[in-house]
Amino acid sequence: MTDIDAACQLLKKIEYRSIDTLDRPANAEVQVALKAVAQKSEFQIFGVCAGNLSEGVTALKDYTQALGYDLPQDLAFDPVEGAAYIKFNPKSGLIYADSYSGDHRGVLVSCQSAHDDGLNEMYGHLPLDLFS
Repeated sequence: MTDIDAACQLLKKIEYRSIDTLDRPANAEVQVALKAVAQKSEFQIFGVCAGNLSEGVTALKDYTQALGYDLPQDLAFDPVEGAAYIKFNPKSGLIYADSYSGDHRGVLVSCQSAHDDGLNEMYGHLPLDLFS
């Protein structure tokens, strides 16, 4: 098994339904795995499910910075009451936030590649605080 296979297996095991999930791997281990799979894909798309908009924006900023992306400077969303979903596609520049009625909390990272040897997988819900 290669290092990338091990990283993929670790990330595939993780799905958090709440912020307080017990028995999750150490953040450092998950960070290394996510960075490894990100390097095997051309870009990543982010989906953040958070308890509120502020928490979601913080998580998005942390993830995008850790994976080498810049968010738009004029990051401003219409107010969202309660739980929020944020989507960011760095390739197209699409970013939006909306209300969210689901019970999942965490970050979805969709790895995108156009090449046969690249990685096309979605991981998550990863912890909101993974890179904080």
